[in-house]
Amino acid sequence: MAPVMRTVAMVGLAVLGASAAMAQTSLSIYSDGRVVVRRTLAQPLEKGRNAVTLDLDGADPATVFSPDTTVMLASAVLRRATERGPALENSVGQALSFVRAKGDTVQATVVRVNPPQYRLPDGRFLLVEPGEPLFPPEAVRTTSHAALVLEAGRARPNTELAWVTEGANWYAVYQVVIGVGPAGAQAAVSGTATLISQTLRADSAGVQLVAGTINRARPPVSPKTSQFTGRIAMSADARSAEAGEEAVGETHVYTLPARATLQPGVSVVTALFPRALVPSTQEYVVPGALPIRGYVSDLSGAPDTRVPVQVWYTLKRARGTPFGDRPLPGGTVQLYQADADGRVQLVGEATGAHTAPGRDLRVQSGDAFDVTADRVQTDYTQEQPPPIRRGLQPRQRFTASYRVTISNAKAAPVTVDVRETRAGHWVVVTSSVPSEKLSATEVRFRLAVPAKGEATLTYTVQVDS
Repeated sequence: MAPVMRTVAMVGLAVLGASAAMAQTSLSIYSDGRVVVRRTLAQPLEKGRNAVTLDLDGADPATVFSPDTTVMLASAVLRRATERGPALENSVGQALSFVRAKGDTVQATVVRVNPPQYRLPDGRFLLVEPGEPLFPPEAVRTTSHAALVLEAGRARPNTELAWVTEGANWYAVYQVVIGVGPAGAQAAVSGTATLISQTLRADSAGVQLVAGTINRARPPVSPKTSQFTGRIAMSADARSAEAGEEAVGETHVYTLPARATLQPGVSVVTALFPRALVPSTQEYVVPGALPIRGYVSDLSGAPDTRVPVQVWYTLKRARGTPFGDRPLPGGTVQLYQADADGRVQLVGEATGAHTAPGRDLRVQSGDAFDVTADRVQTDYTQEQPPPIRRGLQPRQRFTASYRVTISNAKAAPVTVDVRETRAGHWVVVTSSVPSEKLSATEVRFRLAVPAKGEATLTYTVQVDS
């Protein structure tokens, strides 16, 4: 009945400096700070039970398992890295040296820790700590050790383990230079992923960055953070190639082109795709006055009539094109445009959501400077029409009229959209410019505004609540 037991030398995330021949490490890093660690140890497993000792700093042993379907984790015991309090408790009855000042130490026997009682060599007692204790090496564990018992269904040439920890994250940044190509109707798009380690250390590890919305059921571990140096650790191969990409479940996984060495405070940057030249469009949008739900307010006496004119850019991502067929992880989109001397200026910044292949990337860069809008509520009525049928609650009907004046200080004409969005039953009763229904909830009025001129839109809406 007694199985063959094997002991593996202590290995784990904190000792990734070991030879690659001894262990191979692969990491999947999520933007929320979670990290899936995969380790392949050179130690073979025999059929039956095998004992493995693993350094497991910053990880919960409950998450440890073997991706090898013929191997099962039978048990795990975690002994955490030694802390000062427990080390003193374990030293009761032992004599320790205590540092009181530089070059000044005293020896005392630990009688008890709480309340503090320490016996000096002459038999007298101190009821406070004599100083900072010095512990012998055998009393201190420098890392958290997990003693694992693995049940192997058959002999295996190596040991595969995986677990979840914290201590690193990543984010995507896209640089978009607009106004390039024929008639300035194109944009040059590049994107990078930046990996930052707070506490994670790894030596020559394969790294995958996972993009997607992944639920979190367990509370996150709060690793001790370190100050970032801003230093970039990247091999020559990583600088010259973009990350590989594949779909896994409902996520997309980006594999760094070269193995990476991770240290706290070090950033690793890699390209997500080759630079692309794509069609782009610009829109000016004036948001509507109607609330999405609830009562329509009487704003006829509002003193401030200025409303923002939002600037939106759309990057076309047609299927069948290299850029259109790529999934884009959510991140920061920075928009640049060249000035008269060819120097690029930052003209907008936005947060982009995950964008599936074939879907256009549409971002709001900010508000217009030379295109302005004023909106005035010119009329407002509220009435209570009879119920549609007996037994139903009475309705509230709001009728509101608006005048929107768009001013254009540019030397070229512009087109501006005024959009109203409202859930439920509502209609445009009259308008000076034809309305266009974009969806069940959104209507658009499109105004052509001449150069150094203005245009006016008037409309009336009726809303039932």
